[in-house]
Amino acid sequence: MKYDYLVVGAGLYGAVFAHEAKKKGKNCLVIDKRDHIAGNIYCEEIEGINVHKYGAHIFHTSNKKIWEYINQFAEFNNYINSPIAVYKDELYNLPFNMNTFSKMWNIRTPQEAKEKIAEQVAETGITEPKNLEEQGLSLVGKDVFEKLVKGYTEKQWGRDCKDLPAFIIKRLPVRFTYDNNYFNDRFQGIPMGGYTKIVEKMLDGIDVKTNTDYFAFIKENPEIAEKTVFTGMIDEYYDYKLGALEYRSVRFETEVLDTDNYQGNAVVNYTEREVPYTRIIEHKHFEFGTQEKTVISREYSSEWSVGMEPYYPVNNEQNNTLFEKYRELAEKESTVIFGGRLGNYKYYDMDKVIEAALEMCEKELG
Repeated sequence: MKYDYLVVGAGLYGAVFAHEAKKKGKNCLVIDKRDHIAGNIYCEEIEGINVHKYGAHIFHTSNKKIWEYINQFAEFNNYINSPIAVYKDELYNLPFNMNTFSKMWNIRTPQEAKEKIAEQVAETGITEPKNLEEQGLSLVGKDVFEKLVKGYTEKQWGRDCKDLPAFIIKRLPVRFTYDNNYFNDRFQGIPMGGYTKIVEKMLDGIDVKTNTDYFAFIKENPEIAEKTVFTGMIDEYYDYKLGALEYRSVRFETEVLDTDNYQGNAVVNYTEREVPYTRIIEHKHFEFGTQEKTVISREYSSEWSVGMEPYYPVNNEQNNTLFEKYRELAEKESTVIFGGRLGNYKYYDMDKVIEAALEMCEKELG
């Protein structure tokens, strides 16, 4: 059978496209090299808990249209992301707010916090930050940077802050209110029953093949579809002929614990360089679970090499220049559309993935 579209990748971008194409009377085949659909938002049920297999995913957006779109496929709870940071034996609220400053400096008023930060920033004497460390110090001063930013960032990037470019941290959001809500977005929550069900609904009635590598599949089925929507790595599509783009990868150690509550919060960041993982996720708290056991995942940031799971594009000047060259090749393709985080070499939040997919649908499907 010949399809209108071969959609490579059953993640959010591919699923939105296939869903919209079906509504327009087009037939799609969706393939994915993993043994499951839903890409990185895939949830697996363990001990009655929806475990975010590829790291914490909290849906948040200020775009009402996108919020209404995703709510077609699931009912969302009222989860608010309020992470905790642990530094040595100290515990702080995130994002940086009055609860953080009150604990750090034993102060109470916004004015005291502003003065403390201004005094520490002035002490650095930095006017033109030359690297990430100087940038961080010039934004929030020594205490906040050293306790809550430095170690975490070095683990995330696998580099010393002095060896990272200043532009990685354009700003560090500082709030002078007692508000632990991490996101400023109006709409926020977790789908009840997990994310996999959303993608299942999007792909209802559409042909899907998992455990299917695109490159092997297309060799055997070169005429399978009129057009391809490719959400894999753009450099891999071109067999890395201009060079490989860089990513950071993430490794998870997940375990079931015989307790009903391990850390009292869904997300706890470990900001010391010496602690090897960046954070611990306790999945049941995303859905206010009351199960007898709990499931936690330790998250380790790691270097990426070809063949590993790519997570975060390393959007420095060198990689962005290389991506532009691949994008020029992509623009010459008349039967291939590149999309998603890997196809566009860009870190997207979930709402932005949906937004980009819907924009492309409008252009492509009318």
